Amino acid sequence: MVFASLEFLTLFLPLFLLVYAVVPQRGRNLVLLLGSWLFYGWLSPLFLSLHVVLTIVAWVGGLLVDRSREDGRGRVRLLTALVVFNTAVLVWYKYANIVAATISDLMVQYGAMPLAWQKVALPAGLSFIVLQAISYLVDVHRRTVAVERSFINYATYISMFGHSIAGPIIRYDWVQRELTQRWFNLENFSLGARRFMVGMAMKVLVADTLSPVVDAAFHLQQPSFVDAWIGCLAYSLQLFFDFSGYSAMAIGLGLMLGFHFPENFNHPYLVGSIQDFWRRWHISLSSWLRDYLYIGLGGNRHGVWKTYRNLFLTMAIAGLWHGGDSWNYLLWGSAHGLALCLDRAWSRSTLPAIPGWLAHVLTLLFVCLAWTLFRSPDFATAITMYAGQFGLHGMGLSDALAVVLRPVQALAVLLGLFWIVAPLWQEASQARWADSVVYLWFLRLWPVAGFLLSFALIASRETVPFLYFQF
Repeated sequence: MVFASLEFLTLFLPLFLLVYAVVPQRGRNLVLLLGSWLFYGWLSPLFLSLHVVLTIVAWVGGLLVDRSREDGRGRVRLLTALVVFNTAVLVWYKYANIVAATISDLMVQYGAMPLAWQKVALPAGLSFIVLQAISYLVDVHRRTVAVERSFINYATYISMFGHSIAGPIIRYDWVQRELTQRWFNLENFSLGARRFMVGMAMKVLVADTLSPVVDAAFHLQQPSFVDAWIGCLAYSLQLFFDFSGYSAMAIGLGLMLGFHFPENFNHPYLVGSIQDFWRRWHISLSSWLRDYLYIGLGGNRHGVWKTYRNLFLTMAIAGLWHGGDSWNYLLWGSAHGLALCLDRAWSRSTLPAIPGWLAHVLTLLFVCLAWTLFRSPDFATAITMYAGQFGLHGMGLSDALAVVLRPVQALAVLLGLFWIVAPLWQEASQARWADSVVYLWFLRLWPVAGFLLSFALIASRETVPFLYFQF
């Protein structure tokens, strides 16, 4: 069950909100917890069992860490064991398949029979749940948050169906107060519902409409220059609107229930450096990597070369975190690590500053080229797409891709581009049209219109899963 599906919109969400509204405030965490477990169980009872086990281990582990002596080695060892346990679970489910496939390929190359292996299914949201558990345990160890002694409160935090499947990655201290006292009222509900509708329109009207074009482009045997760049740019828009749309829906659901989650995207395609890109793209992940991995490795405290090493390792690990069905993710993260090192070195050198327009073009070009590697199912496909992007397979639009293209997809691109660049003149337009009744009603009603159109599209075609469910 996903947010952009009929069963969620017409069955699960209305019934859940009805029960949540009639239950007294002191019982709403339990309602939210049981509703979230039902949401996970709908996906898979086995995944729900794993989720509950991880929740119990992290909650008990936090209590034990809190009770340990702050200056004792046992406290550090206990924290290390808990982090290793959570990481090991994630590594098994994410990387067992690709390691087995790599070993099998090597065996075949040396004349042996391929390895008999049954694929391990990745539980939805496991990556986000593990990162939230680790951040909670580390914060309890650092004494930056008070340990949660109520299992229901902690399980509610780790299990909230709004964000745990695909982010944002919520830290415990962001919601600790609202776990015990939050306002479920008309104002929050209205603002949250509007944000949910905006996110759903981003997902369905733009991301899902571009999905067939992306799939077709990345399956071409010899994509031309036009084919490859259509596929690359379409995927850049699809991924942004799919993931930022999900984040908007999650933030909206949280606000409807009384929780205030932080923003996860801040116009990342309007940046002029790769450093700024990572301050604006998947903010909850980039800040998590900074606070729990980069700083843990030493950050910039031990000299220039170790700083660059830590930057590179952080991004390489971030690439690995994104997926275990291809080594492309490691290469993608490593490429971003090298780009961050180069950006940092250039900005701290005596070399002349790059003009703003050129910096923006170069940053966007690198991000899009890196997305090609990120989207390709294997390295051979990435090489084929790169060959097409550099014109090695011809220049014109191929018949195979032309068959897929529809006017509605061009409209989705235009809508997506407008959505991206609108912030550039938003303040000016608000000042100019502040007294316009038509403008004010447009701001109020377009999310409703987008939601209704999205709902009609959902009812008329198959549900398209969120891209980040696979991560």
